[in-house]
Amino acid sequence: MLRLCRSLIPLSIAAFLAFTPVLPGGPLGLAMAQDTLLQRDDIMGNASEKIAETQKRLESLEAQVEDRKTDDAALVDIKAQVDGLSRDLLQISVQLRPRLNDVTTRLTQLGESPKDGQPAEAPEITEERNKLNAERLQINTLTGQAEDLSIRGTNLSNAITDIRRRLFADQLFEHTEISGEVLDEALSAFSTEISRFGRTISSWYSFIWKFKRVPFGTAVMLSLSLALVMIYAEYRLFGSLIKRDPDNKDPAYMSRFSVAFWSTILPALALGAFLGASFLFLETFNVLRPDISPIASALFALAGIVFFVSMLARAVLAPKAPSWRLVRLSNKGARDLNFAVVAMAVVNGFDYVLGAISETLSSPVVVTVMKSLVSSVIVGLIIFIVSFLKPVLNDSGDPSERGKPWPRAFAVLLRLIGIGLVLASVIGYVGLARFLATQIILTGAVIATMYIGILSGKAISAPNRFGETRVGKYLEKRFSLSPVALDQAGMVAGLLIYAFALTIGIPLILISWGFQPRDLQLWFYNIFTEIHVGTIRISLIGIFGGVLLFSIGLVVTRWFQKWLDGSVMARSQVDAGVRNSVKTGIGYLGTGIAGLIGISAAGIDLSSLALVAGALSLGIGFGLQNIVSNFVSGLILLVERPFKVGDWVATGTTEGFVRRISVRATEIETFQRQSIIVPNSELINAPVGNWTHRNKLGRIEIPVGVSYDNDPRRVMELLLEIALAHPGVLRNPEPVVMFNGFGASSLDFELRGFVGDVLGGLPVKNDLRVTIFERFKAEGIQIPYPHQEVRLHIEKDGEPKRERGRGRSKTEPRSTPDQEDEDKILP
Repeated sequence: MLRLCRSLIPLSIAAFLAFTPVLPGGPLGLAMAQDTLLQRDDIMGNASEKIAETQKRLESLEAQVEDRKTDDAALVDIKAQVDGLSRDLLQISVQLRPRLNDVTTRLTQLGESPKDGQPAEAPEITEERNKLNAERLQINTLTGQAEDLSIRGTNLSNAITDIRRRLFADQLFEHTEISGEVLDEALSAFSTEISRFGRTISSWYSFIWKFKRVPFGTAVMLSLSLALVMIYAEYRLFGSLIKRDPDNKDPAYMSRFSVAFWSTILPALALGAFLGASFLFLETFNVLRPDISPIASALFALAGIVFFVSMLARAVLAPKAPSWRLVRLSNKGARDLNFAVVAMAVVNGFDYVLGAISETLSSPVVVTVMKSLVSSVIVGLIIFIVSFLKPVLNDSGDPSERGKPWPRAFAVLLRLIGIGLVLASVIGYVGLARFLATQIILTGAVIATMYIGILSGKAISAPNRFGETRVGKYLEKRFSLSPVALDQAGMVAGLLIYAFALTIGIPLILISWGFQPRDLQLWFYNIFTEIHVGTIRISLIGIFGGVLLFSIGLVVTRWFQKWLDGSVMARSQVDAGVRNSVKTGIGYLGTGIAGLIGISAAGIDLSSLALVAGALSLGIGFGLQNIVSNFVSGLILLVERPFKVGDWVATGTTEGFVRRISVRATEIETFQRQSIIVPNSELINAPVGNWTHRNKLGRIEIPVGVSYDNDPRRVMELLLEIALAHPGVLRNPEPVVMFNGFGASSLDFELRGFVGDVLGGLPVKNDLRVTIFERFKAEGIQIPYPHQEVRLHIEKDGEPKRERGRGRSKTEPRSTPDQEDEDKILP
């Protein structure tokens, strides 16, 4: 029977293909097959061409690495190209995978070929199986080639990284013999360099005067115009952030750090933009020749570095504004340190410019070495001299008085750094000394600026501090922000300042440590496109896109809910309960669809969710019903929000305030300050009273009993008057007095009123009770209390006989049954 079925399957497939409907251009199955073949050929052809082209480019890049082993910038570009090829090869494998899955699925449907002794299958089936096997082999071959080339590219990228690391180490620890002959050679070469540099500048000046006067003047005018616009915009938009108030003798902590940070960053960024634009204008108008362009670039960099360091020193040390100073220094100490820091920046910057001149003029390496030696020795001597200063603010706190020396440990550290720089330069490790001197100046300045920015952001995001700033006052006035919204805006402003300081500071530090701008571009690209955590690939752009699509889906869902409820069902006079159910269901459905779209756009594999669902199903079978029930109930509570944190609820024997709602249980704090953990399933399946569900409006009741001798109408008037006179009782709904009935010993009334906040109802009830007692006493209205009469009869034998009698005086009520029970145990 099994053999018969196997033989009928191929015949049925062949019959289906034979009876395919005929279209004008031929059978439908044939047309579809031809389209599939064309698509397959296109995919295979494109993949094969890309692999061949990638292999050629990879071989060319390998040759370039061998030729340019000593050029760090070129190695960075080559590495970027290699990484791009590796990504392209992985993309080829991704493109071939769907076709491979289709082929595998089709082969599974066809089954294995008949074995010996089994009925033969249709020739069409055999031919199709052979084609599919050949196609699968071709796909596997192309995928293998792509993976091999990808591994080859990864190895080349790692080799480039190793080459760059060794190159940096060799340059850093390169040793140069310092001797009299080397000094004489350096002096002679330096003299020649000065002459060549003079001729180069003179030649460029003649070139400008003869051929580039108009372009040069245009570039200068554009640069000056840009500078004026930037200065105006900076002081117009950010003048309040970078300007110190001279009349403020005791500025706040937040103001000092904020002004220090922005007075450093904003002018430095403005000058950097101006210098970059000026260089671009000069390059665009062909004013800078190839032998002048590197020198001009170095001079612009010198101006930017010196300006940045000087602005930072002025912001932190404040030589002329002691009240704005961020460190505890005397006036003379602040001036001395400011001069020392700027001097080190100038020396280090000139070393960079002179090095660029030597490299442009192809001067001997010994000239660059001697220049770096001199600059490193000068920086080391400045640091060594600074260690002997006395800049620390004295105990009196007066900055105009003479200061104290540095703390001993810090002074020793400065001396060791200074001696180390001088010693490393003298013994021949000039590259190391130059690198350390540069990092002390640039990295120290950047880290100090970042630290000031972080402290400024921390101060601004402190509770209730953002409203004290100028920006906060403007936002509060412009948008009428509440204190809570203003405080939240301060938190956002603090986070933005953190991000701004880190975004500006970290790239500058990396560049000063030898990384190329191309490295930063690649890292930035990889951070936003592919972050690998084990076998998981995360894309920040994909996540942002997923969040954006999810948000759009929520907005569309809310709009559709509102439109359907207000425009369709309301006009159709649909029942309110049905409208609410439909609206809620559409909300759940839209949120689920938006979530699926967002997850798919973020690149998260939904198959992992299927595994989780399978694991949960298995867990339910092993006794996790209650946990899952509480989990789902918690989700329902969080979505529907029948109560929220802070509400006064009552469920079963538990009554109190909701303190926390999680997906498993809800924490309720009773009035005795006891925390009750209630599973969410109980809150879903049992009635729950919420005193503050939609609003905090609540009713209070005060029962009152008076003597039978009092006028009920007068009592009701007094109670109503007392309620209306109390400020805590609402006028709308207005209070009422109910005559509940005739009690055993009193006329029973009940005063009912509404309060705006049911949580504050107890103080109102206390006040009302006191007022009722005082008014009743003043009006002569008596409030009865239980009274019991006991009569004693003396028997003839002299033993007393107790007779219990029950009666009531004119103002004394009868005893209650409970009191009669108490009388039974009286002695």
